[in-house]
Amino acid sequence: MTEIRQVRLSGLGGQGVVLAGLLLGQAGVIEGKYITGSNSYGAQARGSGCKSEIIFSDGPISFPHLITADILVALSQGAYQIYGEDVKASGLILYDQGLVTPNEKLNAKQLGVPATEISVKKLKNKQVANIVILGALVETTHLVSPRAIQKAIALHIHKRFRELNLKAFRIGIGVGKQINA
Repeated sequence: MTEIRQVRLSGLGGQGVVLAGLLLGQAGVIEGKYITGSNSYGAQARGSGCKSEIIFSDGPISFPHLITADILVALSQGAYQIYGEDVKASGLILYDQGLVTPNEKLNAKQLGVPATEISVKKLKNKQVANIVILGALVETTHLVSPRAIQKAIALHIHKRFRELNLKAFRIGIGVGKQINA
C-alpha cells in the first residue's frame, strides 16, 4: 500500500510559508517521492492568511489536493485556529511558540517551536523563522532528509541569503532534536 503524508504549512503572508512549502516539496522531489503542492494567500499578500499544502507519496497521487492534514505547521494564531481542528487525531501540529497559544483539547500531538524568538535572538533576522520551524519539522517527522532540504535551499535561495537560511535550518534541526529527546 502506498504511504501518503499530507502537510499544511500556514501563517500570514510575509512569513515565508510559500517558500517553506516550496523547499519541502522540492526536497521530496530530490528524494524521488511523488509530490503535489498548492499555495493560497489573501489578496493583500503581506499580513493576510496564507497556506502551502504538500502531499508526499511513494506512488502516483490520485487526488492532488490535501484532504485532511497529517501534519500542520502554524506560524500564526489565526492559521492555528482555522486549521488546527483539521488535523488527523494521529497527526502532528508544530506551532510557533511565541505567536500561537495551543488548544489542549485538540487530539493531535502538538509541539511548540520558538521559531520567531530563535530567529530574532540567534540570527538577528525575523524572516528566517519559517526555516527554523522547517528544520524542526524535518527532524521530528523525517518526511525528507536534511540533505534534501539543503539541496532545495541551494536551488531556490539567492546566494546572498543562502548561508543565513542554512544556519536557520541547522538551528531548527537542533530544536527538533531537543523536542524528540
